[in-house]
Amino acid sequence: MTNFWKILWAAALGIALCTFGSPVFATELTVGGKDFTEQYLMAEMTTQLLETKGYKVDKKDGMGTSIVRAALESGEVDLYWEYTGTSLVTFNKITAMMTSEESYAKVKELDGAKGLVWLSPSKVNDTYALAVREGNPHTSGIKTLSDLAAAYKAGKPLGMSAPAEFTRRQDGLIGLQKAYGFEAGIANVRPMDSGLVYAALANGNVDVAVCTTTDGRVEAMHLSLLKDDKHFFPNYVMVPVVRQATLQAHPDLRGILDSLSSKLDDATMQHLDGQVDVKKISVHDVARSFLKEKGLI
Repeated sequence: MTNFWKILWAAALGIALCTFGSPVFATELTVGGKDFTEQYLMAEMTTQLLETKGYKVDKKDGMGTSIVRAALESGEVDLYWEYTGTSLVTFNKITAMMTSEESYAKVKELDGAKGLVWLSPSKVNDTYALAVREGNPHTSGIKTLSDLAAAYKAGKPLGMSAPAEFTRRQDGLIGLQKAYGFEAGIANVRPMDSGLVYAALANGNVDVAVCTTTDGRVEAMHLSLLKDDKHFFPNYVMVPVVRQATLQAHPDLRGILDSLSSKLDDATMQHLDGQVDVKKISVHDVARSFLKEKGLI
């Protein structure tokens, strides 16, 4: 074969490779994420999963809630994981109490009209919770928020650590006390930085701590979450949300993202968050180990 034909053959082969799946010309998707551990993990897991399916991914995590939502609506981001309560309350200004199923149906309807598709929900509900530690005689027998309310009404001086913002919010301590009919009392409530809330509980400085249901320290510290038996706290179910135009162009995304969604629940997310926050394993490594363990990659 002459040099001319060799060059021609090489050029033809290069064109064929580019046409049929060269990474240089692979479809690129932009995956968004917020600026806390759970969201860093979800953005990383989504990125790794999509890359194994042949997509080129531009990951843009570390964004604030309003910023990533605006990026999704404008098309700068193709998809990210959002919470039903955030969309319901923050983006759609609806504060009515709803069940998990009702919240999901409502945000799916309202955001669908804006060109945003909520896929299958996970079993992760990252909402507020109140935690107690094992072996504390002051909270022995307290299993629900109604039990806690009864203790306060009986005059028990139970110390409560809470992020400062929680104490001032209608969907925080103000509304909680109204819903359960109690007053913790100024002397018993200790507003503090969210990073100190758990330490105060662990050290025995307080009896109850305000946390979130999927925080990794719940598992690591063997804390018990009090049941919200009156369903006061909004549901914050985590769901992959995709631009409708992106999903129409790539319908396989539904199955890919739903396969990940189906593997997630509160206990799993607590464990994964704890691997990063408590054991200090990198987000990349925690994400990869989980995807491999579940047979997703």
